[in-house]
Amino acid sequence: MIRTISHPIPERLETTRLVLCRLQHEDAEEIFYTYASKPECTRFVTWPTHQSIRDTRNYLTRTIRGWNQGLDFSFGIRLKSTHRLIGSCGFLNDAGKAQIGYILGPLHWGQGYATEATIALIRLLTTTPEIYHIGSFVDLDNHASARVLIKAGMQPETVLKEWSPFPNQSNHPRDCLLFKFPLNSSTA
Repeated sequence: MIRTISHPIPERLETTRLVLCRLQHEDAEEIFYTYASKPECTRFVTWPTHQSIRDTRNYLTRTIRGWNQGLDFSFGIRLKSTHRLIGSCGFLNDAGKAQIGYILGPLHWGQGYATEATIALIRLLTTTPEIYHIGSFVDLDNHASARVLIKAGMQPETVLKEWSPFPNQSNHPRDCLLFKFPLNSSTA
Protein backbone atom coordinates (compact mmCIF):
# COMPACT_ATOMS: atom_id res chain seq x y z
CA MET A 1 0.00 0.00 0.00
CA ILE A 2 1.33 3.44 -0.91
CA ARG A 3 0.56 5.99 1.78
CA THR A 4 1.10 9.51 0.55
CA ILE A 5 1.28 12.67 2.59
CA SER A 6 -2.04 14.49 2.79
CA HIS A 7 -0.68 17.15 5.17
CA PRO A 8 0.46 20.01 2.90
CA ILE A 9 4.25 20.24 2.60
CA PRO A 10 5.34 23.87 2.28
CA GLU A 11 7.04 24.75 -1.00
CA ARG A 12 9.45 27.09 0.82
CA LEU A 13 11.40 26.75 4.06
CA GLU A 14 13.81 29.30 5.53
CA THR A 15 16.77 28.93 7.83
CA THR A 16 19.24 31.48 9.10
CA ARG A 17 21.27 31.51 5.86
CA LEU A 18 19.22 29.47 3.39
CA VAL A 19 15.97 29.34 1.50
CA LEU A 20 14.76 25.89 0.51
CA CYS A 21 12.35 26.15 -2.45
CA ARG A 22 10.46 23.41 -4.26
CA LEU A 23 12.41 22.48 -7.39
CA GLN A 24 10.96 23.77 -10.66
CA HIS A 25 11.72 23.23 -14.34
CA GLU A 26 13.32 26.69 -14.40
CA ASP A 27 16.08 25.41 -12.10
CA ALA A 28 17.51 23.01 -14.71
CA GLU A 29 20.57 24.98 -15.82
CA GLU A 30 21.57 25.99 -12.30
CA ILE A 31 21.24 22.39 -11.10
CA PHE A 32 23.25 21.05 -14.03
CA TYR A 33 26.14 23.49 -13.69
CA THR A 34 26.18 23.70 -9.87
CA TYR A 35 26.34 19.99 -9.05
CA ALA A 36 24.51 17.46 -11.27
CA SER A 37 27.22 17.41 -13.98
CA LYS A 38 30.16 17.37 -11.54
CA PRO A 39 31.62 13.89 -10.84
CA GLU A 40 33.11 15.08 -7.54
CA CYS A 41 29.57 15.92 -6.38
CA THR A 42 27.80 12.85 -7.72
CA ARG A 43 30.26 10.18 -6.58
CA PHE A 44 28.07 9.15 -3.62
CA VAL A 45 24.56 9.65 -5.04
CA THR A 46 22.20 6.96 -6.30
CA TRP A 47 21.71 8.53 -9.75
CA PRO A 48 24.15 8.91 -12.67
CA THR A 49 26.06 12.13 -13.24
CA HIS A 50 24.08 14.24 -15.70
CA GLN A 51 25.70 14.40 -19.13
CA SER A 52 23.40 17.11 -20.53
CA ILE A 53 20.74 19.61 -19.53
CA ARG A 54 18.25 17.10 -20.95
CA ASP A 55 19.19 14.68 -18.13
CA THR A 56 18.49 17.41 -15.60
CA ARG A 57 15.17 18.31 -17.23
CA ASN A 58 14.12 14.64 -17.16
CA TYR A 59 15.09 14.46 -13.49
CA LEU A 60 12.98 17.56 -12.74
CA THR A 61 9.97 16.10 -14.57
CA ARG A 62 10.16 12.97 -12.37
CA THR A 63 10.74 15.00 -9.21
CA ILE A 64 7.83 17.37 -9.86
CA ARG A 65 5.55 14.40 -10.60
CA GLY A 66 6.73 12.76 -7.34
CA TRP A 67 5.89 15.89 -5.33
CA ASN A 68 2.42 16.00 -6.86
CA GLN A 69 1.95 12.32 -5.91
CA GLY A 70 3.10 12.93 -2.32
CA LEU A 71 6.16 10.71 -2.67
CA ASP A 72 9.22 12.88 -3.47
CA PHE A 73 9.72 16.31 -1.93
CA SER A 74 12.82 17.96 -3.41
CA PHE A 75 13.97 21.48 -2.63
CA GLY A 76 16.62 23.69 -4.17
CA ILE A 77 19.01 25.12 -1.59
CA ARG A 78 19.60 28.82 -2.15
CA LEU A 79 21.67 31.34 -0.24
CA LYS A 80 19.43 33.96 1.34
CA SER A 81 22.01 36.67 0.70
CA THR A 82 22.31 36.15 -3.08
CA HIS A 83 19.49 33.74 -4.03
CA ARG A 84 22.18 31.62 -5.69
CA LEU A 85 21.42 27.89 -6.00
CA ILE A 86 24.09 25.91 -4.15
CA GLY A 87 22.51 22.45 -4.02
CA SER A 88 19.35 20.53 -3.31
CA CYS A 89 17.84 18.44 -0.55
CA GLY A 90 14.65 16.64 0.16
CA PHE A 91 13.01 13.45 1.26
CA LEU A 92 11.30 10.45 -0.23
CA ASN A 93 8.10 9.28 1.43
CA ASP A 94 7.74 5.52 1.59
CA ALA A 95 4.39 5.01 3.34
CA GLY A 96 5.35 7.22 6.29
CA LYS A 97 9.06 6.41 6.29
CA ALA A 98 11.01 9.48 5.17
CA GLN A 99 14.47 9.14 3.66
CA ILE A 100 16.49 12.36 3.62
CA GLY A 101 19.09 13.26 0.99
CA TYR A 102 21.13 16.29 -0.04
CA ILE A 103 23.83 17.42 -2.44
CA LEU A 104 25.87 20.63 -2.66
CA GLY A 105 28.09 22.14 -5.31
CA PRO A 106 31.79 21.92 -4.37
CA LEU A 107 32.18 25.68 -3.86
CA HIS A 108 29.89 25.39 -0.83
CA TRP A 109 31.26 22.31 0.91
CA GLY A 110 32.45 22.56 4.51
CA GLN A 111 30.42 25.63 5.45
CA GLY A 112 27.58 23.96 7.35
CA TYR A 113 24.95 24.43 4.64
CA ALA A 114 24.10 20.72 4.30
CA THR A 115 23.64 20.45 8.07
CA GLU A 116 21.46 23.56 8.16
CA ALA A 117 19.25 22.26 5.33
CA THR A 118 19.00 18.79 6.89
CA ILE A 119 17.95 20.25 10.25
CA ALA A 120 15.21 22.22 8.45
CA LEU A 121 13.96 19.02 6.78
CA ILE A 122 13.97 17.12 10.08
CA ARG A 123 12.06 19.94 11.76
CA LEU A 124 9.45 19.77 8.99
CA LEU A 125 9.21 15.98 9.12
CA THR A 126 8.77 15.84 12.90
CA THR A 127 5.62 17.94 12.49
CA THR A 128 4.19 15.97 9.56
CA PRO A 129 1.57 13.58 10.99
CA GLU A 130 2.01 10.83 8.39
CA ILE A 131 5.75 10.47 9.05
CA TYR A 132 6.68 7.91 11.69
CA HIS A 133 10.32 7.21 10.70
CA ILE A 134 13.08 9.56 9.53
CA GLY A 135 16.23 8.03 8.14
CA SER A 136 19.04 8.21 5.64
CA PHE A 137 22.00 6.16 4.47
CA VAL A 138 25.43 6.99 3.13
CA ASP A 139 28.19 5.06 1.43
CA LEU A 140 30.51 3.86 4.18
CA ASP A 141 33.33 5.92 2.61
CA ASN A 142 31.28 9.13 2.57
CA HIS A 143 32.59 10.50 5.86
CA ALA A 144 31.52 14.10 5.17
CA SER A 145 27.85 13.16 4.76
CA ALA A 146 27.97 10.94 7.84
CA ARG A 147 29.21 13.97 9.84
CA VAL A 148 26.37 16.11 8.43
CA LEU A 149 23.75 13.59 9.55
CA ILE A 150 25.26 13.28 13.03
CA LYS A 151 25.41 17.08 13.43
CA ALA A 152 21.75 17.23 12.38
CA GLY A 153 20.82 14.88 15.23
CA MET A 154 20.61 11.59 13.38
CA GLN A 155 22.08 8.44 14.92
CA PRO A 156 24.00 5.72 13.11
CA GLU A 157 22.16 2.40 13.42
CA THR A 158 24.09 -0.22 11.52
CA VAL A 159 26.31 -0.99 8.57
CA LEU A 160 24.44 -2.66 5.72
CA LYS A 161 26.70 -4.86 3.61
CA GLU A 162 26.40 -4.37 -0.17
CA TRP A 163 23.27 -2.27 0.43
CA SER A 164 23.07 0.17 -2.46
CA PRO A 165 24.63 0.52 -5.89
CA PHE A 166 26.14 3.89 -6.72
CA PRO A 167 26.15 4.34 -10.52
CA ASN A 168 29.13 6.69 -10.43
CA GLN A 169 31.23 4.03 -8.63
CA SER A 170 30.94 1.02 -10.97
CA ASN A 171 27.27 0.51 -9.97
CA HIS A 172 28.20 -2.41 -7.68
CA PRO A 173 26.27 -2.45 -4.36
CA ARG A 174 28.40 -0.84 -1.66
CA ASP A 175 28.44 -1.02 2.11
CA CYS A 176 26.35 1.76 3.65
CA LEU A 177 25.85 3.31 7.06
CA LEU A 178 22.17 3.52 8.02
CA PHE A 179 20.96 6.50 10.10
CA LYS A 180 17.77 7.16 12.01
CA PHE A 181 16.42 10.28 13.67
CA PRO A 182 15.19 9.43 17.18
CA LEU A 183 11.50 10.29 17.32
CA ASN A 184 9.90 10.26 20.73
CA SER A 185 6.39 8.91 21.20
CA SER A 186 4.84 12.40 21.03
CA THR A 187 6.19 12.98 17.50
CA ALA A 188 6.05 9.41 16.18
